[in-house]
Amino acid sequence: MGTSMREIDKKTEHFIKEEAQFHLGFLPTEQPHPETSGLDKICREDTVAGIEMLLKVDRDIPPKASQVLDSKEFERLTDSIKKSLDEGGKIVFSGCGATGRLSILLEASWRNLCRRLNLKEMEDRVFSIMTGGDYALIRSVESFEDYASFGRRQAQDMGIGTADTFIGVTEGGETSSVLGSVVQAADDGARVFLIFNNPAQLLCERIERSRKVITDPRVTSLDLCTGPMAIAGSTRMQAVTIELLILGYALEKTLISFTGADSKNPVKTFTELLDDLTKKDSLAKLANFVEYEEGIYSRNGLITYFADKNLLDIFTDTTERAPTFMLPPFVKYDDNNSPQSWAFVKNPIYPTEKAWEQVLGRKPRCLKWKKQDYKLLGASEKIVNNPPPINLREMLRFKIGSEKDKKRFGRKPSAAIAVLSASDMAGETERFLDAFNIHKRDFSDSRIFFIGEEPSIPGTFNILCHIKKSPINLWEHLAVKLVMNTVSTITMARMGRIQSNWMSWVETSNKKLIDRATRLIGELAGLSYEDACRELFTSIYEIENTDWKGEQPPSPVQHVLSRLRK
Repeated sequence: MGTSMREIDKKTEHFIKEEAQFHLGFLPTEQPHPETSGLDKICREDTVAGIEMLLKVDRDIPPKASQVLDSKEFERLTDSIKKSLDEGGKIVFSGCGATGRLSILLEASWRNLCRRLNLKEMEDRVFSIMTGGDYALIRSVESFEDYASFGRRQAQDMGIGTADTFIGVTEGGETSSVLGSVVQAADDGARVFLIFNNPAQLLCERIERSRKVITDPRVTSLDLCTGPMAIAGSTRMQAVTIELLILGYALEKTLISFTGADSKNPVKTFTELLDDLTKKDSLAKLANFVEYEEGIYSRNGLITYFADKNLLDIFTDTTERAPTFMLPPFVKYDDNNSPQSWAFVKNPIYPTEKAWEQVLGRKPRCLKWKKQDYKLLGASEKIVNNPPPINLREMLRFKIGSEKDKKRFGRKPSAAIAVLSASDMAGETERFLDAFNIHKRDFSDSRIFFIGEEPSIPGTFNILCHIKKSPINLWEHLAVKLVMNTVSTITMARMGRIQSNWMSWVETSNKKLIDRATRLIGELAGLSYEDACRELFTSIYEIENTDWKGEQPPSPVQHVLSRLRK
């Protein structure tokens, strides 16, 4: 025990003294929102009231969006995108975690538009960089976001040139891998933009790596700060929502010349969408679906979502539940030891490889880095000695296609849920439903979850809202995102995975999350930052050195609180 205590003290001292640039509690995105204090208690008492409280925070978005859309920086962004399209250049989005998934969504939306309009020559004009490659779309790759060198390498591999527009997206404004990719793109001569959700002045004052990029004359910054998130630190919510609104509209605005479509007032359209989702009937339907999901999970059951046109949107929300609420992550089809993820996503029409190509609009792009690559990039000894298996072969072991997986329906209850929206109804609806009806026979229960205005289908949870048509289906993506984020967050709140409006079950897979967990322990246990940090590293050590026999290990935060109570 003496050796372990010395190791814990060493890690604590290092994080306190040497990693101060990752102590981020002063950032608005890391702070609790005053409007959602006590959300956990409200949700358990009244699901509808909890949903109303959560969605109220999205009202912070329209004022900021209006300000950004009227700015010279946004005009510069749209001018640059148009110029790149005119000159034969690329538009590249770079992100990590939730913003990486956003980047992939924007690329896929562009590619699907080009296919619909038969603009084959335009397909390869928009690209995305996800820290860790497309594999990280499924499961976070531990510590990758902490390395600027990784972002630089991924930008180099993209082959950035002077005709290109490069857009780095980081909710906090301080993600090292994204900042690294931005600097590399600037070095390569691209027109470069940085999108973030905290005040630029505050970032420059407190975080050196952010200041260097924000003040770089080669970089145009767009500050999208709306304040704290509905759940403290959960930037997958309002931060990514306004990023999708602004960047999606930036793409659409440049498409007017050959689509004829023009969302002239995106802020008004977004506000109307929020109005629809907060109507009495919509709130009741959302509450019904939340309680349905809770009922499945509380009986140790599993949910499998089936989707086609919106598979990537559903996939994003479902993937992000694992690190946000410390749920079991997605499991590879031949892994018979790890616990199954509570929710999973499948396309019932196509086998896995084809399903990936359908949802991405291209073949997956995974990293092929080897031990020597990581060594040259200055990775930790842990990564160098054990390079993570994140290549295409590993990605295809997650069977998101039409293959049957008995582990998803072999225990009761098991629910198959088809998620539909307007674009599905305009496409291969009959084919999708026929395929879904075959799959659902294996499950103990099934439902259809519809988001939009179509007539009710028997056995359906209908969330009625008007979704305006647009080139890349921006409003549909926003509607599905808002609905799925709401369902997953309120369900977890009712199941005790949120404390007040804090993520009390959270992973510690990078420095930002270690800081967030430390602050939460200090808040809940009344400890100083240093003492909370030591307790956290103690729990991480104990968890890593315990055989969980195939069970999901506990959240380090919860492990600390449980140990302190004892």
